[in-house]
Amino acid sequence: MAERLHKILSEAGLGSRRECEKIIVAGRVTVDGERVTTLGTTVDADKCEVRCDDTLIQKQRKIYFLLNKPKGYVCTNRDELERLKAVDIIKNVTQRIYTIGRLDKESEGLIIVTNDGDLANKLSHPKYEISKTYFVEIDGYLTDAAIEALESGIWLSFGKTQPVRVRNVRRGKQRSRFEMVLKEGKNREIRRMLVDCNYKVRILRRIKIGNLHDPSLKIGKYRKLTDNELARLY
Repeated sequence: MAERLHKILSEAGLGSRRECEKIIVAGRVTVDGERVTTLGTTVDADKCEVRCDDTLIQKQRKIYFLLNKPKGYVCTNRDELERLKAVDIIKNVTQRIYTIGRLDKESEGLIIVTNDGDLANKLSHPKYEISKTYFVEIDGYLTDAAIEALESGIWLSFGKTQPVRVRNVRRGKQRSRFEMVLKEGKNREIRRMLVDCNYKVRILRRIKIGNLHDPSLKIGKYRKLTDNELARLY
């Protein structure tokens, strides 16, 4: 099947798609011996010989992992601050992998790591409305008024948040625990919503992506997705 050339190069580990576009424009790539410099070129890597700097590029098989990210790790492939990266937890992988979506540094929980850009686009695009479920622990008593505000939407700097579901609420004077289900995921959205309601977040953990969850997967561990899980995600 024909795919865009910069995508093939990126999945082979040559860099991000934008970086691979620069490689193509620089004239470093050939297809069946012919130099290609035009962006948007599509190639069937199973039938054509693709080379970069005269090195043969092998089409990479798609790989999929479910990672239970610990606190202290960032979900990016490059970090100028040299912080711990979630993708580095996964060992013995030659492909260029990346996380689908992000969890902030202080949050933990489930995240998908893959080299499949099509799945990444599907799960990240708002129009598909893939729900994500989070376990939250806050300081103080979660009031009915706060629940109503969260479920109705809160005005933040980027606009009004989409309504969320709050469920499995366990309230105490000192701490409250509950789950929040979102169909969008703006930067640090849950934390910002709760700060707006005058709560401090103690624990924020993603426990479910769509229908995908695994209570037995410990923090800092990962496993491959099963064929059935992958089919449900698609």
